[in-house]
Amino acid sequence: MSPALDVAARAAGGRIRAALAARYRDLDLAEEAFAEACVRAAARWPIDGEPRDPAAWLYRASERIALDSLRQRKVRREAPSDAPPAQQTAEDAMVSDERLIPDERLRLIFVCCHPAIAAEARAALTLRLVCGLETGEIARAFLVAETTLAQRLVRAKRKIADAGVPFEIHGPDAWPDRLDAVLSTLEIAYAKAHEDAAGAGQHAGYAAEMLTLSATLSELLPREPEALAFAALVRFAEARRPARLAEDGAMVPLSDQDPALWRRPLIDQGEGYLTRAIAAGGGGPRVLQAAIHGAWCARSSLNDPPPWPDVLHLYDALLTRRDDVVVRLNRAVALAEVASPAAALAEVEALPSEPLKSFAPYHAVRADLLRRTGQITAAASALQEALALSPAPAERIWLERRLFELKA
Repeated sequence: MSPALDVAARAAGGRIRAALAARYRDLDLAEEAFAEACVRAAARWPIDGEPRDPAAWLYRASERIALDSLRQRKVRREAPSDAPPAQQTAEDAMVSDERLIPDERLRLIFVCCHPAIAAEARAALTLRLVCGLETGEIARAFLVAETTLAQRLVRAKRKIADAGVPFEIHGPDAWPDRLDAVLSTLEIAYAKAHEDAAGAGQHAGYAAEMLTLSATLSELLPREPEALAFAALVRFAEARRPARLAEDGAMVPLSDQDPALWRRPLIDQGEGYLTRAIAAGGGGPRVLQAAIHGAWCARSSLNDPPPWPDVLHLYDALLTRRDDVVVRLNRAVALAEVASPAAALAEVEALPSEPLKSFAPYHAVRADLLRRTGQITAAASALQEALALSPAPAERIWLERRLFELKA
């Protein structure tokens, strides 16, 4: 795939798929048409030259492919006439009411997080359709088997087709029913950008985009604690980005990062959002998650002690609102510092391993706790399991260093 095609497909793919889905009420058709357009672009652009507007080329090609497919199947499903209106495309119609939600991708996310779709599938479907994440990536984010996630997507698509779920923008009264799915979508999209310490992964662009999207969402919902808290969390995390990479390219764990390198203006913004979230009555899971990030960002230098007791207290509170394996794993890291590595290891070993086996941080945390309790061989095995999951380069360098130190 040429660089121009790769950039256009990633930047505009979600918008194009969502526009086609809006027009033809067929998510499979939208995905297949866009995929075929990319195949044709890969074959034609090296010969014909790259188009002046690659995204527009992909949209027009996808639309023609979708129409050809409908003709062959002799199914219209209430589609408009073959020739689209010159003044307004289906894509334009989806995003025309900027008075409601002024950001294009955020509008599409609200459109796709329809409450008629099963709750566990809304964010997954939106990540696939609008954000362009692959099924395997989404499955790993939700810590479920890829086949399970694929079945959820199939059921969600069938629900949309059978129930005639409209792809349209609703007013603010309808937003609360979609907000949790919208925030879950944004969280996972941001996590994909944040998981690579070097910021060089294929979804790295979501990091900067989430600063904008979270600010827009907070303006739309200025008294929604969870939306404000997500804006705070993104700013706290992005503020630390300059300290996430060592000179040799290895990731730097949060507790070892030099706070002097952090971006103080972003931390100040995060504190402002978090204060507003708490003032709005926020005690939900995202408020607590943001508070954990805020506790770390309160450090001004490496001479300040890590806030492990506060972090553990906040994780204890978070467990009462969002009790899942990732929260318990993160809590165990704090427990090791406040109580003992042995106590933390007991907590980690009690976690169900099946959903965590493809989650590299689980193996890394377990390896550290095994090392600190003197189980060197088991620790090395755990590090090798993490490396087998093909982590990003910065994370790989850090894991390989830990493994080398164990064997030295």
